[in-house]
Amino acid sequence: MSLPDSSILTNIHFAGNENPGNSLFEKKYITIRCMENRLYSDVEVMNLPDIAAEHTHAGEWMIRKRSCHRLIHYLTEKKKRLQILEPGCGNGWLSHCLAEIPGAEVTGLDINFTELQQAARVFSDNDHLRFIYGDLESGLLTGRKFDCIIFAAAIQYFHSIKKTLSLCLKFLKPGGEIHLLDSPFYDAEEIEAAKERTFLYYDSLGYPEMSDYYFHHDIHDLRGFRYKIVQNPNSLYNKFWGNRDCFYWICVKK
Repeated sequence: MSLPDSSILTNIHFAGNENPGNSLFEKKYITIRCMENRLYSDVEVMNLPDIAAEHTHAGEWMIRKRSCHRLIHYLTEKKKRLQILEPGCGNGWLSHCLAEIPGAEVTGLDINFTELQQAARVFSDNDHLRFIYGDLESGLLTGRKFDCIIFAAAIQYFHSIKKTLSLCLKFLKPGGEIHLLDSPFYDAEEIEAAKERTFLYYDSLGYPEMSDYYFHHDIHDLRGFRYKIVQNPNSLYNKFWGNRDCFYWICVKK
């Protein structure tokens, strides 16, 4: 895999990995993303969460558009300068939207170098947005503190939600918040069946081993943290509107 030109590299901060994008995991991950029609053109990424109505995942993007707008409204109402971190930012579309909040400074973090290159390329003109190639334990965040850490459709790729949240709390300023959006949570009795469905799905794509990188979190694993369920997919309000929003929105406070 060839490296991008230097103008793109200057928009990505590295965590000491000498061969970005060359891991076997990433190659398989990108192959699957391609098979799922989840790799987007630069023009599509620039316009997300808006996408053509005929696109395979148009319905999912309607959900993500609603959650994006609610999150931005929530953060804008704080009426303060915000330092925001988005682990698992992928192609950077949400980080870009968050960087449009007045006074916000946003850092997108990911171990997926292929999509991170695209993020740096597409959103290179935003001075309030930067990207880091690495993970939460890579060391590049040492000494940095954030007002908000956002996991959007990403927490399922982190093995332990307790370990991940505990680590993120160390990166928060006093009164800071962690937001979990657009990811499934389960009751304990549902997890084994969910794991089986995930295995069968990846097996149907020819990569059953990738199910080992997709994790199913118990909603009760949040016990011990100061958290609030901002949006509950099981609420009567959501059911009244035809189950438009199928994911929790959870806010964990410092």
